Amino acid sequence: MWDKATGEPIYNAIVWQCRRTADYCEDLIKNGYGKMIKDKTGLLVDPYFSATKIKWILDNVPAGKERAERGELAFGTIDTWLIWKLTGGKVHATDYSNASRTMIYNIKELKWDEELCSLFGIPTSMLPDVLPSSSLFGYTDVSILGARVAIGGVAGDQQAALFGQCCFSEGDVKNTYGTGAFLLMNTGKEPKITDDGILTTIAWGLDGEVTYALEGSVFTCGAAIQWLRDGMKLIESAQDSEYYAKKVKDSGGVMVVPAFSGLGAPWWDPYARGTIIGITRATTKYHIIRATLESMAYQTADVIDLMERAAGIKLSRLKVDGGASANGLLMEFQSDILGADIERPVCVETTALGVAYLAGLSLGVYSSKEEILKTCMGGTVFKPSMSEDERTEKMKKWRRAVERSLRWTE
Repeated sequence: MWDKATGEPIYNAIVWQCRRTADYCEDLIKNGYGKMIKDKTGLLVDPYFSATKIKWILDNVPAGKERAERGELAFGTIDTWLIWKLTGGKVHATDYSNASRTMIYNIKELKWDEELCSLFGIPTSMLPDVLPSSSLFGYTDVSILGARVAIGGVAGDQQAALFGQCCFSEGDVKNTYGTGAFLLMNTGKEPKITDDGILTTIAWGLDGEVTYALEGSVFTCGAAIQWLRDGMKLIESAQDSEYYAKKVKDSGGVMVVPAFSGLGAPWWDPYARGTIIGITRATTKYHIIRATLESMAYQTADVIDLMERAAGIKLSRLKVDGGASANGLLMEFQSDILGADIERPVCVETTALGVAYLAGLSLGVYSSKEEILKTCMGGTVFKPSMSEDERTEKMKKWRRAVERSLRWTE
């Protein structure tokens, strides 16, 4: 949130993992606002999204609310902030996909929702214009890059990865193993609002149409490897995790639930906290490292199970990307625990690739999605080898471990 006149932030940006508004979200749910918010935005009430963070800044920064009501302040997710800065303050805009993550954007009517803005005390004057993901947002100020460069594509992190994986058809699914893990399924031109912990989001706006997606969010994925490295000092680099995990044939019965900032789908519990369970005298650091890696696959399996039931389809393959997808052991275990093929592309940085595709379409580099499909290169395919009985037993044990982490800080 920043001053429109000076371009200076009035408070530090609040990262998506921050749980400072958890109690307020609980109050919203207790007061019956959950269904209205889900119906309008496709989102569950959770500190993850922007609305309660905006309210927190307005309530806690001196004169914040008054300045916002006078029209002096601007709000934006990071894309909006970058566009503002790159254009020298000339453009205050976002795209459909980022707007759909704020918890105040009506994804059916494609507009900021006045009822929700009123609920959170957010003046609409501080909100950005919302444009299709593939469109001309403006031009960079010459003083920044030495030239007028067109900004032709904007998309949220996971939606861009979905596009970058060329998931253009209804039913296509991808999972990005980044700081968190985010699984998206293309559901076509109509939003599918469900009541089971899966989010509905706008995937992108393109060629005068909006494409929707279902999303399941795992809050801690690659961040668990960072914890092994920086917090526990069990490894020296992220790449070490695979090397050390291979020193044991399995996790030795150890389960790690990395609920460092609560749990996302299907649990949606901001009060859950990390748990290591199943330790015996025989447990080594290698078992804990392997269990931490396996936790990423278990959390993804939980989300896919939920998504399959919501969409009424059985997954046969999963496209993957993000930093942790480079871990071969993780991908093999993911294939086993899902009983499905895992496809890892040559380029795993598909978020950057997807938004480049969107910009290429708006600026004439590509003529159509069909032309982009011709550029999509194959990669590595991991195939399952675990029996159904073993898979079922492992998932049962995982869910028992998760139950012990829930509501810990309530």
